[in-house]
Amino acid sequence: MNKGRYVSLAEAKQMLDKESELRDLTPDQRAAQEHAGKVAKLSEDDSKKVVADVLALGFASELVAIKVADIMPQHPEDIRALFAKERMVLEKTHIDQIIDIVVKYL
Repeated sequence: MNKGRYVSLAEAKQMLDKESELRDLTPDQRAAQEHAGKVAKLSEDDSKKVVADVLALGFASELVAIKVADIMPQHPEDIRALFAKERMVLEKTHIDQIIDIVVKYL
């Protein structure tokens, strides 16, 4: 069985766009494609760069890094919300590092 992996909205949109060229998508897939097209703020390449940059900081999980790329939070409260379920103390320097990465790609 193939184990799933997390993908950003930009990557999901690319995957659905490619698949739609090969066949008709199901209604759920079309809805997901439309949603990703409206909500994704970055290209697939930039999204992957944001994820890599956040992971390189060393304190964020892959899921949180992908959420940062999807949401592109610019306020400390938004970043704290992304880390709410993580078992760590999020310091102000961590928040500032994430904001610096986000601003670089906006």
